[in-house]
Amino acid sequence: MTSAGRFAPSPSGELHVGNLRTAILAWLFARSGGRRFLLRVEDLDRARAGAEAEQLRDLAAIGVSWDGGVVRQTEREHLYDGAIAELTAAGLTYECFCTRREIQEAPSAPHAPLGAYPGTCRNLSGADREAKRAARPPAVRLRSTVAEATVWDVLHGSYTGVVDDFVLRRNDGVTAYNLAVVVDDAAQGIDQVVRGDDLLPSTPRQAYLASLLNMPVPEYAHVPLVLNADGARLAKRDGAVTLADLALAGVGADQVRDTLLDSLGLPPGRLGDVLAAFDPAALPREPWVWPGVPGAHKGAHPGTGLRAGTDSRGA
Repeated sequence: MTSAGRFAPSPSGELHVGNLRTAILAWLFARSGGRRFLLRVEDLDRARAGAEAEQLRDLAAIGVSWDGGVVRQTEREHLYDGAIAELTAAGLTYECFCTRREIQEAPSAPHAPLGAYPGTCRNLSGADREAKRAARPPAVRLRSTVAEATVWDVLHGSYTGVVDDFVLRRNDGVTAYNLAVVVDDAAQGIDQVVRGDDLLPSTPRQAYLASLLNMPVPEYAHVPLVLNADGARLAKRDGAVTLADLALAGVGADQVRDTLLDSLGLPPGRLGDVLAAFDPAALPREPWVWPGVPGAHKGAHPGTGLRAGTDSRGA
């Protein structure tokens, strides 16, 4: 299987410019390294009807192309079941009956890293598990044998983070992100993961889990986020930040793409033409503040704005 990069959005709504910037970066990283570029829809949770089609439309509009068909996590439960069964057979899982509130209020285990699961259910007796199971379905947690792990990131260098007994399957039966992403990346031959740096703290857990499952650990590049004018992480409530709303503001998809490329120190134009100028070592390391479109609000026509023009998606 040839190497690959990927973009893996959750279909909870339209992509905003921060998501699109990360997608462009993931595409540039993959294509500049001669990798395939795959698209995976992480729809195990928070899927909104019609969102996947909107996201695929917007990625195509800014020139992000992908190889092969779209993979959806809801079609891959058998892979997650197999991974959990393998870990369970090795004695590396246990049932957890804690509520979120109980975890928040529980005293930390001695010498446990801040924020780590305190191990409340780790050593329950069989009788205790049976009694608790009658009152509440259990989640499945990893029985970790380490407290931390170190990964290498192209942009951040060596990074060490917490590895606790994290959840593999929630008590509602939904596979947890940390397990699904590891299994999916290995199954798809993904050896490069480019995503927002808000996910860097979870990466040591994922790399450790991959090692337990004898799966390869990919190369990581966690890229800076896009912020709003107040310095907070950009969200859809921050006015016109999706292609659809920016189109109402008179800003076309090509213009959005070129603005995002400029924020990365790259020339404007089609992504394929930009590849020759792409150098990961020259990428900005700080978050970027979205300049916005003056007077533009979600779902409304503004007066003036970010080099307003014709939306090229209709051409």
